[in-house]
Amino acid sequence: MPFGGFVAKENSSYQAENIQVLEGLEAVRRRPGMYVGGTDIKALHHLVYEVVDNAIDEALAGSCDEITVIIHEDKSVSVKDNGRGIPVDIHPQMGKSALEVVLTKLHAGGKFGGGGYKVSGGLHGVGVSAVNALSEWCEVEVRRDGKIHKQRYERGYPKADVAVVGKTKADDTGTTVRFRFDPTIFVGDFSYRFETLIHRFREMAFVTRGVKISLTDERHDKELTFYFEGGITSFVRYMNRNRAELHRVVYVEKEIENISIEAAIQYTDAFTESVYAFANTINTIDGGTHLTGLRSALTRVINDYARKNNLLKSNDANFSGDDTREGLTAIISIKHPDPQFESQTKVKLMNPEVQTYAQQIIGEAFSTFLDENPSAAKAIVQKCLTSARARSAARKARDLVIRKSALESLTLPGKLADCSERDSSKTELYIVEGDSAGGSAKQGRDRHFQAILPLRGKILNTERARLDKILGNKEVKALISALGTGIGDGFDIEGLRYGRVIIMTDADVDGSHIRTLLLTFFFRYMQPLIDEGHLYVAQPPLYLITYKRKSHYVYTEEEKEEFMRSIPQGEKIGLQRYKGLGEMNPTQLWETTMDPEHRTLLLVTIEDATEADRTFDMLMGAAVPPRRRFIQTHARDVRNLDI
Repeated sequence: MPFGGFVAKENSSYQAENIQVLEGLEAVRRRPGMYVGGTDIKALHHLVYEVVDNAIDEALAGSCDEITVIIHEDKSVSVKDNGRGIPVDIHPQMGKSALEVVLTKLHAGGKFGGGGYKVSGGLHGVGVSAVNALSEWCEVEVRRDGKIHKQRYERGYPKADVAVVGKTKADDTGTTVRFRFDPTIFVGDFSYRFETLIHRFREMAFVTRGVKISLTDERHDKELTFYFEGGITSFVRYMNRNRAELHRVVYVEKEIENISIEAAIQYTDAFTESVYAFANTINTIDGGTHLTGLRSALTRVINDYARKNNLLKSNDANFSGDDTREGLTAIISIKHPDPQFESQTKVKLMNPEVQTYAQQIIGEAFSTFLDENPSAAKAIVQKCLTSARARSAARKARDLVIRKSALESLTLPGKLADCSERDSSKTELYIVEGDSAGGSAKQGRDRHFQAILPLRGKILNTERARLDKILGNKEVKALISALGTGIGDGFDIEGLRYGRVIIMTDADVDGSHIRTLLLTFFFRYMQPLIDEGHLYVAQPPLYLITYKRKSHYVYTEEEKEEFMRSIPQGEKIGLQRYKGLGEMNPTQLWETTMDPEHRTLLLVTIEDATEADRTFDMLMGAAVPPRRRFIQTHARDVRNLDI
């Protein structure tokens, strides 16, 4: 009967016997998202990172200078280091080998005190045990005290005790972990990406100076090794190699209260910020207190210098953080004995004392640099002044194009063919190249939930323009007002009018260029749209093959070749290569590219922001030589080049 406004459900039961206790690693297998962030391709790579993080911890302890990672043909991965080797003697509390304890018990490891590690990236003691739990099988080999010890696990459980399987030299120490992910947990056609791992290991090598990290891919016969004596100073130079620098790299390293803080800073002629933060060699992609300290220090020091040297007029407002970050490339890397992260995936550092120490150390070093290098200081202040003026102009321009609150009227662009559905989670916006394709898309779409925005010509290259100029571009204005989110610092995902934003361009060189221009714009000024999974690229068919009075659409050259091989020789076939969306009538466009039941959409993601930043800068930035080198290097790989 009703009680307190609720109706009791007769069939529900919530008693002591309903409480489940997950023993050992079963919790990891039941809830992998809590430990490695999910069961997708990103989590699959996270397994590798967890094992490599352990090897990096040995490097931070001064016991390892070489890490070798191999992707094997059977989809297993091995990570070998020349550290001290995981202890194999009997653990006094557990009564079994310490190796087995580390591999099978959560929150077990040498990183909770006792002097095993001063600082560490693997902090929770769940990394390698979680990898073991989520692996079909895992084999660990330890070289220690002149002996080789080995143990095999299957889905987290040891198949036998740790055994001595051979001898080695007394100075040959370290650990090798080889595992194959469990396909019953990571369900799908998953495969490790060489490029994704390379980006991560490059970062690790930059922030762990003097450590050699090698990656070999036996599937495709690829190999790459990283070793940087210059550390994060080399990292900043690498990031800025396609940009014009305003001064030399400013580097500072200092330790306070057992917390090591290291930073490298350089301003360039770019219009965007490239700042990356690391805690115990882990890329904290959501920043945290160390990044806040860095930014606060730079803003305060630049304002103080500009005031002291009369570079800011008395009636000028202080530079904002946005003004002092334009053109900034910086890396901050801290080593903390007890870091606090927001989650097991370690995306944000939370220690409040780090902000104070970072602000103090970086502020002192950068202030000294400005005082000792007046020409560089003036160039930086001038950059900030130009940024402040452009930002003021952009604010005025933005008021003309940003969709205001629901109480204010701002007409949507006239070229937009909107949909009738008002629930943004159910709607889609197709950004279509040209009026011809726009016409077909408008006729072919489902008007209930699909909106069409045709763009005329190529939008502005936003990599080479400031925000005020960008907001003066008609096509960009139309795009911003259609989306309803605002732009740049004023971006608000809550205003998004469409759950899916789909770029649909021709399958030719011009279409690829327009798609790249749009991706550049979204990456630089609406990145949360990508981060939160709202941006897609449509896949129109490349060919229409007619055979026995039936039409067959194929989307890649490989599909075409495979289909052609399936047709008996001598048979009559028709082959049409689509170069433009306008070549398809509305019905064909709906059937192949817009119908949710049959279409293929590619989700746009940013797997590595550092590399994405560098790539956009190289492809779309002002410097020509790096782009020429890229074209010359990859010219032989080009397919479907229009002549």
